[in-house]
Parts: sequence; structure tokens; C-alpha cells
Amino acid sequence: MKIIIRDINETAAACDALVLPFPEGEKSVPYKDINRALNNATDRIMSSKEFTGKLNEVCLIHTQGKIKPDRILLVGLGEREEITRDKLRRAGGRAASYLSGLNMKNVALSTRTILSLRLSPVDFVEGGLLADYRFTQYKKEEDRRGLEKLTILSDQDLHKQIRRLEAAVSAVHFARNLVNTPSNDMTPSALVKAARSLRKVSVKVIDRRQAERLGLGAYLSVAKGSAEPPKFIVITYKGKNVKPIALIGKAITFDSGGISLKPSEGMEKMKYDMAGGAAVLGVLKAVSEMKMPLHIIGILPAAENLPGGSAFKPGDVVKTLEGKTVEITSTDAEGRLTVADAIGYAKRLNPSAIIDIATLTGACSIALGNEAIAMMGNDGSLMEKMKKASEEASERVWHMPLFEEYLDYIKSDIADLKNSSGRTGSLVAAGYFLKEFAGDTPWLHLDIAGTAWLDKDRPYSPKGATGIGVRLLLNFLRLL
Repeated sequence: MKIIIRDINETAAACDALVLPFPEGEKSVPYKDINRALNNATDRIMSSKEFTGKLNEVCLIHTQGKIKPDRILLVGLGEREEITRDKLRRAGGRAASYLSGLNMKNVALSTRTILSLRLSPVDFVEGGLLADYRFTQYKKEEDRRGLEKLTILSDQDLHKQIRRLEAAVSAVHFARNLVNTPSNDMTPSALVKAARSLRKVSVKVIDRRQAERLGLGAYLSVAKGSAEPPKFIVITYKGKNVKPIALIGKAITFDSGGISLKPSEGMEKMKYDMAGGAAVLGVLKAVSEMKMPLHIIGILPAAENLPGGSAFKPGDVVKTLEGKTVEITSTDAEGRLTVADAIGYAKRLNPSAIIDIATLTGACSIALGNEAIAMMGNDGSLMEKMKKASEEASERVWHMPLFEEYLDYIKSDIADLKNSSGRTGSLVAAGYFLKEFAGDTPWLHLDIAGTAWLDKDRPYSPKGATGIGVRLLLNFLRLL
């Protein structure tokens, strides 16, 4: 979508539809001149309760040539005193989805009400851009719907903010595409191609034989049942000569559960088990395009987890890069094995901090539903920055404990650790397992199992892959 900024009156903006954001119950107060030009049409609609301004409510009015826009779209923001940045995003997403569904191409946005709220129209536009997404590459008939041009009617200089926004949203869509792609096409080797498509980064790929020499035993154990070769992908962006920040993304391109086979219902969604890796790739895409002054190393321990004659089994013991041994009590607790070896690898690069993002536990979904990311870590400063970043992005995090007693949950009788605690405390026990490998290095863990995939549309997240973590991590990186 092309975005331009013009300082002209709304009535002079030639477009398919002019979007007027409305606080609840305020009638035409913000737009008296437009209401008069339309012979009090907005007042009549609000008096009849066809439109009241409730959050995400929409109403389309044909202007019949009385003003330059062909149509007016009223979109509700909710009660004025309760309007937030995220409610602006939601309203923007609702407006974009509605207009796109009507095959509108050229849209203009009035900013006068948003500015009167001392908020930024960029948030409304962000919601619209995030909502304007479809995954159609496997459809025989191409879906050509989608907004093509947005004119922001404002006298403010928003160009720099819009450029940053476009880079961030493009990165979210990039991550969504990766996660939505079926696992027969989105293999570990395909993730390598995705990494190599990024600009201003260097990519190192550690294959099976090299990983064996390095001692990535936990990671390799997960890949043993699949014919797809594992790829341990290391991506470096160096926008500044400082200690790196390591971003680790779980990248299981399909998770059957292995020998500990998952139930068949819903297993087709397990292509989304590489959503953490997709988020890391999305972040690196945006960071490189924005030329952010950072040094970031992204690590994707990519593999498939399938059953087979050579697959790892419950009862096996594997050795990690750190030298610790792990008893396999469930092959469906595979993600923590791959991330643990990635943490061990990252520590050898002397990072200032390690952040891992992973669809790690089904227990995360049970505890927090689809509403929040479970956050754990060993560094209070990192977690406070992540909380602040989450508030700005409205990709919410919830701080979970890592009490020392959780170590008992993952103690093994025959090895240093076991990879699953069973049902009791499984969300935090998985986090504590990773903590054992982070050691003294500042580390933070984000479990996105409940938020990486949606089964129904939300205002600015179409159903399917959400691309969660990209905007959150970009905001976090700006705070460092």
C-alpha cells in the first residue's frame, strides 16, 4: 500500500472512501463542516442509532457528489476518555478490513479527532496496515482485494514515523508468510533461503556433520526421525561495533510430537512451531532496513520433529553443547532441547544478552489463552524493558516465576536433567530448564505458544499466523 501525507481539507480529498474516526456518542461535533455538506447525514445516522461510535463499529455513507470523497466511513473509537493507542490500532484494522472487503482501493484518513485526543494517527494506520494481509499463494484464483493507496490528511511531518512503521509491518507480514506456509514447503532448508533473502546480514549454516563436531547433541536428537536435514542457522547484523544481542527463535518446521505423538486433532497447525524463528527473521529484516545501530545475532536451530525408525525415544539420554546430559521423558518436549543448545552456542559469542522466543509449551495456552506471552528470565532490567516494549506494541507479556524449587521438577535419576516435568508446572519448568543453560548471562525467555496462531480474525490480526514478537522485539531493541 502506498502511503502519502497531504495537508488538505477532508471534503477536497478525492478517494473511494474517507475514514472519519468517531468517539462514542459525540454525533457530528468533530466534523460539523462535513455534516453540513452532507445535509446533516451523520447526525441523522447517529440519532437513529445506526451508528453510535462504539469501538470498531462502522457505517458507510455515499456522498452522492456533495464532496470529493465518494463515500464516508464512520468508524467507532469507543468512549473518548477510554481511547488508547491499541484501540486506535483496532479501529484502524477494522476500517481497513471493511473497506478492503468492499474492494476499495484509494482511501483517505481524517486525523483531526485523533489529534484532539493527543494521540498519533500513525497508530490508526498501523492497525490498518497490519489488517491488510492475506495469505493466498496456494489459491488457484488470486485474491486481488486490498487497499492500494492511503492518504493521511495532516499538516504534521509524519514521514519518518511512517517509514519506520512500513518496515515493521512488512517484517510482520514476512513472518506471517513464513509461518502460514505449509511444512512440506517450509522446511529447515527453506528457512535458510528466507535468511539469505535478507539484506545487510551475513548467514552461516551449520549442517548435521558440523553440528555433530560442535557437540550440538540435544538439537540433533530432535532431527533424527526426519528425512529433512537439520539446519542450525546463524544470522549476523552488525550496525554497530558493540557486544551482540543474541535473538534465538525456536524453528521446528513441523512438530508431530515424535514418538510421543500428538493427538491428530489440530496437528495440521503444527507448522506454526517455527513462529519464534519467523519472528527473529522478521526482526532482522526490519532492523537491517531501518539501519538500526545495533549488533544482533539471530540463531534458528531449525529441524523437523517426526517419528521414525531412527527417531529419538523416551528414555534416551542426550548430551548438550554445554556438556549437561538430558534424559528424554517426552519427545514432544523437543523445543527446549533445540533452544538449550542454541543458548549454549550463543554464550560462546559473548553476547550482552540472550532473548529466546518460542512456541514452547501447550501449558502457556492453558494458562494465558491467546491473550499474553509468558515471560521468564534471570535479569530484572531486561524484563522491565520488555514490559515497557509490550505496552507500546500491545503484544502483552506476563511475568512468570522461576523459583529455585522448579529445579526439582526437572531432575533426572540417570542424567543431569530431564526434558519434561509432566503436567505439573510444565510452563515454568520448561522455562527453568532453559535457565539452567543461560547461567549468568543476562537472559529472557518468551513463550508465544498461545499467541502465535489465531483460529478467528481479530481487528488487526487475520486468523492464522499473527507474526507476534516482531513488533515487541523491535520496541525492546529501541530501549537498549
